Amino acid sequence: MDNVLEIKNLKKIYHTKEGETLAVEDFTFNLKEGDFVAIVGPSGCGKSTILSVLCGLEEKSGGDIKLKKGSKIGYMLQQDSLFEWRNILDNCLLGLEINKNLNKETKEHVINLLNTYGLKDFIYSYPDNLSGGMRQRVLRILYTHK
Repeated sequence: MDNVLEIKNLKKIYHTKEGETLAVEDFTFNLKEGDFVAIVGPSGCGKSTILSVLCGLEEKSGGDIKLKKGSKIGYMLQQDSLFEWRNILDNCLLGLEINKNLNKETKEHVINLLNTYGLKDFIYSYPDNLSGGMRQRVLRILYTHK
């Protein structure tokens, strides 16, 4: 496989009580190593659905997806998932807590990452005190160190 990612004829149908909604039909795409891609389009055209299927958050209704062995796909959701009642440090430590990997070294590593991402002065702030860009930086740390 010369491509990192190959998608052929991807299809996604949502089933509801009222019937079926075709969200994505016949989407074909190849991604090579080092490519930079932006998915753009109007609201409701299927951009988030495609990404959700690729990341395993949604099941595809049809088509084929091949990902090069050892590759990973992830994306940042439109709405962040920070807990408003936890400060920034505690949000970043959540994955380590859940996986029982929180210790002095891992906590120090997360604090160093917060410093590196320019969030040193906001470690004990709450999410509603951060800009959208700062919240995205927190999420990078959160999703990197579960």
